[in-house]
Amino acid sequence: MIREPFNDGWRVTRRTSIFELFTAGDGAGAVAVTLPHDAMLAGGRSAEGSDGSHTGYHRPGAWRYDKEFEVPASWAGKRVSIEFEGVYRDAMVYINDAFAGQWANGYSTFHLAADPYLRYGRTNTIRVEAQAYKDSRWYSGGGIHRPVHLLVGDLLHVTPTGLRVSTPQIDDELAVAAVATEVVNEGTGTRTVEVLLEVRDGDGEIVAADHAPLTVLAGERAIVRHRAYIRHPALWSVEEPNLYTATVRLTDDGGQVDEARTTFGIRSVSVDPIRGLRVNGATVKLRGACVHHDNGPLGSAAIARAEERRVRLLKDAGFNAIRSAHNPLSTAMLEACDRLGMLVMDETFDMWTVSKTDDDYARRFPQWWERDVDALVAKDFNHPSVIFYSIGNEILEAGTPHGARWGRLLAERIRAQDPTRLVTNALNGMMAIMDQIPALMAQASGAQAQADAGGPAQADAGGPAVEGGFNDLLDGMGALTALPEVGERIAESAAVLDVVGLNYGDSRYLTDHQTHPNRVVVGSETFPTLIDRYWKLVTEHGHIIGDFTWTGWDYLGESGIGRPTYPGEGPSFGAPYPWLTASTGDLDITGRRRPISYYRETVYGLRRTPYLAVQRPEHREHPFRPKGWAWSDSIASWTWDVPAGTPVTVEAYTDADEIEFVLNGTTAARVPVGTDKAYLATAELPYQPGTLEAVAYRDGAETGRCRLLTAGAAARLRLTPDRPHLGADPQDLAYLDIHLVDEHATINPISDRTVTVSLDGPATLQALGTARPSTEEPFHATSCTSYEGHALAVLRPTGAEGPVTVTVRADGLPPATVTIEVWQPGGTAARHEPARS
Repeated sequence: MIREPFNDGWRVTRRTSIFELFTAGDGAGAVAVTLPHDAMLAGGRSAEGSDGSHTGYHRPGAWRYDKEFEVPASWAGKRVSIEFEGVYRDAMVYINDAFAGQWANGYSTFHLAADPYLRYGRTNTIRVEAQAYKDSRWYSGGGIHRPVHLLVGDLLHVTPTGLRVSTPQIDDELAVAAVATEVVNEGTGTRTVEVLLEVRDGDGEIVAADHAPLTVLAGERAIVRHRAYIRHPALWSVEEPNLYTATVRLTDDGGQVDEARTTFGIRSVSVDPIRGLRVNGATVKLRGACVHHDNGPLGSAAIARAEERRVRLLKDAGFNAIRSAHNPLSTAMLEACDRLGMLVMDETFDMWTVSKTDDDYARRFPQWWERDVDALVAKDFNHPSVIFYSIGNEILEAGTPHGARWGRLLAERIRAQDPTRLVTNALNGMMAIMDQIPALMAQASGAQAQADAGGPAQADAGGPAVEGGFNDLLDGMGALTALPEVGERIAESAAVLDVVGLNYGDSRYLTDHQTHPNRVVVGSETFPTLIDRYWKLVTEHGHIIGDFTWTGWDYLGESGIGRPTYPGEGPSFGAPYPWLTASTGDLDITGRRRPISYYRETVYGLRRTPYLAVQRPEHREHPFRPKGWAWSDSIASWTWDVPAGTPVTVEAYTDADEIEFVLNGTTAARVPVGTDKAYLATAELPYQPGTLEAVAYRDGAETGRCRLLTAGAAARLRLTPDRPHLGADPQDLAYLDIHLVDEHATINPISDRTVTVSLDGPATLQALGTARPSTEEPFHATSCTSYEGHALAVLRPTGAEGPVTVTVRADGLPPATVTIEVWQPGGTAARHEPARS
C-alpha cells in the first residue's frame, strides 16, 4: 500500500463539551501543529490543579485534534486506512463526524479503516480526541505524540503489519531469511497474483530473490512464505549493525498491485546460565540504560531525529542496550537502534489488573491486553535490535498465583507470534511482599530496640537484619528483596520467563542461583550509584547477563527523585513545585553527560582517562555521597563564586591506583583510589582560581590526566549546531548548543542570564530550554535562563528549502548568529553538498 505521512495540517485545542461549544464556538482557540505533538506540554504547570510531582506538576487535560484532507474520486475503488503510531490516551477517532474507532493504550500502534466514512472527490475531516488524567506515575504527555500515516492501496494488498522476516538458520557461508507475507483480498472476486521477493544488502545490491503464485478468495486472508538464501551474510551486531531490505511485490496481468518493504538484520540470540547472553555466538554483557519516552524540552513528541539523537548519545556514553520504561518504544527509536547498533528490551505495561494511579491502564487491561501485545510484536518483529520482550514492570500482583497466571498468558501470547526472542518481566521483590512489610517493619524495629538495649539484633528467619525498621527505602530495599519470602512469592512468575528481570534485586543474584541454577537473571532496573558493585557481579557470573540503570537519560516527572537532599529539606520521593525533572540519569534532558556517566564509563572499562569533578562548595558542611538515584552533588568546573582558600571537595574517577591533584602546577594531594568507593578518589583542597588537574598513576607510572580551568567573566555566546544542514522533512531537527564563554572560550557556569533566540528562514523554534531541574520556565518560549552556562535550542524545518539564520542574544553580551542550511531530499542544495571525510 502507498504509505504517506499524515502529520501536517492539524489543529489542536482543549476538548470541550457540546454545551460549551454553543458559547465558545467550534474550534475556538485551536492552534496549528505538525505531528508528532505533545498537547500536555503546552498546558503549563502549577502546584495546584496538576497531578503533582509524578508528572512534573503538568496539568492534565483532554484534547481535540482536527484536520481537513482531500480524498480523490479515484480512491473509491481503493482500500484507505489510517495508521496511528501512538495517541496518549483513550483515543477516539471520528471521520466526517462519524465514529471510526478507538484505542485505549497510549503507546500502541493501531490501524483504522477509513473507507466507510469517506466522501470521495471532496474535502474530508478527521477528529482525534484524547485525554490524560491521573493515569501515569511519570510525565506522560498527551495527544498524538507519535506519527500518523495514510495508507492507500488495492483491495488486494499486503496487510499493514503483514511482512515479517526471521532468520532461522545462520552460519558464515549462508543465512536463511524466512519471509512471511500476509495478503488480504477485500474485493468481491477471487484473485491470483504473483508474489515477488527481493532482498538487498546495505549497498543496494540484490543478494536473494524468489517468487510464488498466490490465489486468494474474496474476503480471505492468506500467508505466502519465501525462503531467501543469502550467501556470506553480513551479520547485525552492536559493533556492526548491518541491515538488509526485503521488498515484496504483488503483480497480475495488469501490472503491479501492491508493494511492501521492510529492513531486517541477520543475527542469532541465545541465553544460558553458563555462557550468558550470546549474540551471533559471542557473549554480550548488557550495559543497559532504562529510558522514559519523553524527549526533554520536546515533551513526549517522538520526532524521528530526537529519537535517533538519544540513541546515538547513549551509545557514545558507553551503553549498548536500552530498556523502554515502561511502555513500548516508538518505531523511530527502534529504527535508530537498528541503524546504530543498540540492543533493546521493549516493555509492554507498567500495570496489569491492579492500579498504581487513580485512572491508569489497569481499568482497560482485561479487555485490551491481547490487542496491545499483538501490536507490540507486530511493531518489533523485523527489528534486529529487539532481543527482549518485557511483559511488565513491578507488577503488583506478580507475587500471587493469579498474577503468575497473567504472566503466563502474556508470555505465551508473545511466543505464539514470535518465538525468536526472549521474554522477561521486571520483578520487584518488595512489591511481592507488600502485605508483609508492616509486620517486617515492626519485627525489625523490635530487633533494633533489643540491640540498642545491649542484646544482639536478630535477623528475620533466613534473612538479613534490617536497620531502621525499613524507614529508609534506599537502605532497606536490598534487605527486603533478600528475604526468603520474596523468592517463594516470585517463583511461579519467574518460571514463566526466559530471563528473570529483577528491579533492585541484586541481593538475590547469587542466592537464587543456588536454588535455581538454570535461572538466568538481568538487573532490569538498578541504582546508578552502585554500578561498581553490580558490574562486578555481572562480569564474574555467567547467569547474570547485564545491568539496566535507572536511568540513562533524565526525564520529566517523578520530580526530584535523584536530587541530593540536605539538612532541613527532609527525604521524600518527590520534590515540591517547581521541580520538573527526576534529576537522575547519566545524561540530562538536553543530552549533556553528567559526572555519573563518566564514572560508569570507567567502571565498564571503556575509559582510561581520569575524569575530574568538584562538589558544590556551598554544601561543604554537609557533603552528599552517592546514594540511591542521586550521585554526588558535583559538576566538572573549577569556576566558583567563593573566596580563595575556601575548602572544596574534588573527585576523580579512574581505574588507576592513585590520583594526584595538581593545583596551579603544585601537588595539592596524592590519594589512593577506591578507599571509600571503587574507581573513586576524593580530596579536600583550598579553592584557588587557575588550573586543577587530576593525574592518574598505576604502579607508579602516569596513565592519564584531566584538567579544569577557571573561567573569566562571560564575554560572548558560543553557538554550536550539531549539524551544518538538515532535511526539510519536519521529522528532522537541528540541535543548537548555546554556551556562555569567556574570552578564551572557557564555559562560565556561574554567570547565567536570560538567553533569547530568533529565527529567519524555513524553520521554527520547536523548543528552548535547559537541564535546570527546578524551574517555572516553559520550553515553548523564545527566552530562557541559561543553566551552568548552557541552553539548548531545537529547530524544526517547515518543509521548504533554504538557509535558516539563528540569532541569539543574552544580557550584556554581543549577539551571536549561525546559519543552518535546510535541504529538500534530492534538491539543488542537496546535490551540491560539500564532501566530507
